Amino acid sequence: MGLFWNLIQQSQISQQSDRASTLEARVQYLEVELRKTQELLIKTLTTLEEYTGRDINKDGRIG
Repeated sequence: MGLFWNLIQQSQISQQSDRASTLEARVQYLEVELRKTQELLIKTLTTLEEYTGRDINKDGRIG
């Protein structure tokens, strides 16, 4: 019974490790996507401010 229990525990540890790796990869992917989205938002805002001639984000400058 001890050997069987050890195998079950090892399997659970391995599965948890896989989940953690997968979670870390997902977090890293989401961080990259967030950065890309933020960069696109800034470019869009800059273009919109230049097009309309208005300070939309209230930072004291246009563009």
